[in-house]
Amino acid sequence: MQRSTIQRIVGLLLMLFSISMLPPVAVGLIYGDGAIYPFLAAFTWILIIGLLLWFPVRRAKREVRLRGGFIIVAVFWIVLGLSGSLPFMLAESPHMSLTDSVFESVSALTTTGATVIIGIDDLPHSILFYRQQLQWMGGMGIIVLAVAILPMLGIGGLQLYRAETPGPMKNSKLTPRITETAKALWYIYLGLTVSCAIAYWLAGMDGFDAISHSFSTIAIGGFSTHDASMGYFDSIAIELVAVIFMLLAGVNFALHFLAWRGFSLKPYLHDPEFRTYFLVLSASSLITCSYLYLTNTFDTAIEALHYGIFQAVSIGTTSGFTTADYYTWPGFLPVLLLFTSFIGGCAGSTGGGLKVIRFLMLVKQGVREIFRLIHPNAQIPVKIGDKKLPENTINAVWGFFALYVASFAIMLLLVMMTGLDQITAFSAVAACLNNLGPGLGDVGAHYNNINSATKWILSFAMLLGRLEIFTLLVLLTPAFWRK
Repeated sequence: MQRSTIQRIVGLLLMLFSISMLPPVAVGLIYGDGAIYPFLAAFTWILIIGLLLWFPVRRAKREVRLRGGFIIVAVFWIVLGLSGSLPFMLAESPHMSLTDSVFESVSALTTTGATVIIGIDDLPHSILFYRQQLQWMGGMGIIVLAVAILPMLGIGGLQLYRAETPGPMKNSKLTPRITETAKALWYIYLGLTVSCAIAYWLAGMDGFDAISHSFSTIAIGGFSTHDASMGYFDSIAIELVAVIFMLLAGVNFALHFLAWRGFSLKPYLHDPEFRTYFLVLSASSLITCSYLYLTNTFDTAIEALHYGIFQAVSIGTTSGFTTADYYTWPGFLPVLLLFTSFIGGCAGSTGGGLKVIRFLMLVKQGVREIFRLIHPNAQIPVKIGDKKLPENTINAVWGFFALYVASFAIMLLLVMMTGLDQITAFSAVAACLNNLGPGLGDVGAHYNNINSATKWILSFAMLLGRLEIFTLLVLLTPAFWRK
């Protein structure tokens, strides 16, 4: 099972991750908030653990095979969630338990955005920055970053990339070499982040908030430096910037690459998944705004429009930013918005959910089965655009959907067993499995008041959603471990 190679890579990745503790130290020094020790201690411990793992097997340089790639990704995300929790446990403000620290860390790294912290406005700048930084790192996937670096250390990265990349079409590469693909994705990711930060700053945020919120916006994470989230700023200009960049971050990054390389919008316009993505969010926004206006939830049509569009896009892309307590809105709206998060962003984006391409495939397959009832002998292919999909791809999507539903049902029952009511339990599992964040009921504002057992179940749900079900569940099958 290539234990030495796997151990070596995990050790290297941990040493790389330890470096992420240094930027918050710099922020703490700049603002003089006195919260430097937790990050220096975490940096030391993570670096030492990484060295202890790496040093004994430093000469093991065999190529990682597919099974090894799955193990590395799963183990590293679990270890990363635990390692990332150290500053939260060691800090005086907030002083958090092991359960809360791991929950917050996993929520950030999986870009879920579910928080257990109350009083975010009063936290030290270094802690605030660290939460946002974790989301930014998790957004594109630390493993993808490692794919661009590890070849320089003598380790190939294709297997890691396939295990980490979201969506059903994992074998497509933007450039001939996987390292160049990873670099291209990160250049786009970094470019969008810088553009978003500048746009926030021009719209009225100060420099710290602009950078911090650009991290969580492009990562589709939803963490904010304020308890009121985006509602703190009470600015239509800032909300407009957020909507634009949330929409961009929810699009397949391959389309951004193709559009940038060809200086053309055609890749977007000709892509069926993008058109479906835009249609779903447009329909959700229209219904939300109309219902808010008809029920007089807000005083004017303009208010209903800007609150409705922002919340529909934020929940639909699984960003999770809020400008209002949407979970208190009338009628079916909170549930409708929650259901749009099941569709989520496009494959190859930083969004969560099932992914738009899978939703589109399921719809087309459902339509085909209806036609087959009418015409049993007809040969009806499933097409995405002009491309006929092979049956194994369709079967894989159905398999993913079946596992998704089964996992959701089991975790829902487990969460309800811990004492949560049906609405809170359903929305909490949905919000965590879809990497959305805010739910309904008792988890509408935060997750601080739920019990520890539920937090561990939901932490697993976040990882399951971030790694797209198969990557974790495949490790639980006996066939995976047979030689």
